[in-house]
Amino acid sequence: MPICYIDPFSGISGDMTVGALIDAGADAKALVDALESLNTGATFDIEKTKRRGIAATKFRVHAEETKKHRHLPHILKIIEHSRLSEAAKQKAAGVFQRLGEAEATVHAVPIEKVHFHEVGAVDSICDIAGACAAFDLLGVTEVVCAPVNVGGGTVNTEHGVLPVPAPATAKLLTDKPVYSRGPLMELTTPTGAAIATALAVEFGPMPSMRISATGYGAGDRDFTEHANVLRVVIGERSGATEATTITVIEANIDDSTPEVLGYAMDRLLEAGALDVTLAPIQMKKNRAATQLTVLAKPELAQALIEIVFAETSTLGLRTYAAERRVQARGFVEVETGYGKVRIKTAGAGAFAPEYEDCRKLAASTGKPLKQVMSDANLAYLKEIR
Repeated sequence: MPICYIDPFSGISGDMTVGALIDAGADAKALVDALESLNTGATFDIEKTKRRGIAATKFRVHAEETKKHRHLPHILKIIEHSRLSEAAKQKAAGVFQRLGEAEATVHAVPIEKVHFHEVGAVDSICDIAGACAAFDLLGVTEVVCAPVNVGGGTVNTEHGVLPVPAPATAKLLTDKPVYSRGPLMELTTPTGAAIATALAVEFGPMPSMRISATGYGAGDRDFTEHANVLRVVIGERSGATEATTITVIEANIDDSTPEVLGYAMDRLLEAGALDVTLAPIQMKKNRAATQLTVLAKPELAQALIEIVFAETSTLGLRTYAAERRVQARGFVEVETGYGKVRIKTAGAGAFAPEYEDCRKLAASTGKPLKQVMSDANLAYLKEIR
């Protein structure tokens, strides 16, 4: 099934998202037909352009200026009564719901009373609906997003001059990986942040995939620092060995008990650590100690660091980036004389019975664990022959 990797190295906005998806192959005529069914009175321009020499598609919405404020229920009705597909309608409603929740929190008002100022304008309604319709036209079933460049400096809003990222943008990107690079201006808008955070199932490096198309959506300005475009990569997940960037967290600990370290390991794994190891080491002054090593997704590193400090006695730790290569894995269920066991399979014919399945069967039947695991291996070998 097609997936889309969003790369907001120059930020993300609604119009950049629509432009990038059209550039990647979304049917422009079908998209415009869907947007016209919103009955907003807007017209649309789609043109080829360049940003710092990179060919891209620019999507523009033309609508009459209005000071009319729209509330979430009204916007949801506009979407519901359109000719967008049901999937696109659900996605668009979800994006606006997320946007409404962020605005309600920022302004401390009930979501029903949120006035959608800039983000409620006709162009933003069309941008969000257009992005969701374009994902649908491309058949995208999963969205992954890279860390988001939010920009810097200040931005002029209806509430005055505010720091970048704007309050709603910052709220939407809570717990997501962000950074600031390039010109001192807003690169990621609330609309763009809402699209990314409402639709992306994860944030991080590009997943292992076979690329079928790439697209570039042009921003309004042409910067000198970098190409002001949003890149999308369309493809399908592949079985290739996956190379991903991870954060390694290490600490040398010489004054925590085994019970404390064991509990810390459990906490770290429950919080999403990819792996946790404890290894004996010899420190200065000939002190016996333990080296704690945690493998983490970059976006979870800070949360795991806080657990290390909270649950162990260490006063300092080390972090660094590393590359992790992972073979594509799968599961096959086999029937044994004790019950069903899942067999984990990987490339080059590697396989192993799932420990937890075997442990439960050994405990329930009274059979030795090694016998249950051996029988599971034999059952799998018989099945593949």
